[in-house]
Amino acid sequence: MTRFWLTLEQGVRFVISSIEQMHGGEIFVPKIPSMRLVDLAETIAPGCEIETIGIRPGEKLHEVLVSDDEARNTLDIEDRYIIQPSHPWWRRENWVNAKPLPEGYRYASDTNDMWLTGPELQQLIAPSAVDEQGIPARVPA
Repeated sequence: MTRFWLTLEQGVRFVISSIEQMHGGEIFVPKIPSMRLVDLAETIAPGCEIETIGIRPGEKLHEVLVSDDEARNTLDIEDRYIIQPSHPWWRRENWVNAKPLPEGYRYASDTNDMWLTGPELQQLIAPSAVDEQGIPARVPA
């Protein structure tokens, strides 16, 4: 199983920057790293016994943030994908320097080209990242 990962602070920054850039009606999808759940467990508890129980009802093997159907209306810019509305009032010219995605493209956690490594995860969850009251410290951008 794989999942996409981002910190709360990264998520907040993404939302704010999306609000600043929006024209109205778009869906913004961040380009973020993936991680295998087995790697997550081994990073958090090295040497622990891992019991494979299989997929539970309703659970997915991998996350899909842009399906191949949505890719037809999706643009690729630096750090995000923009799923454009298919309404007649929407102008594709709203986004300059954005590239359309290729036919059949799918943005999913198992085929992602950015992967979060164990050391990167450890840095994100390091005790130094929180103060003595358990409040996350400000992480530089």
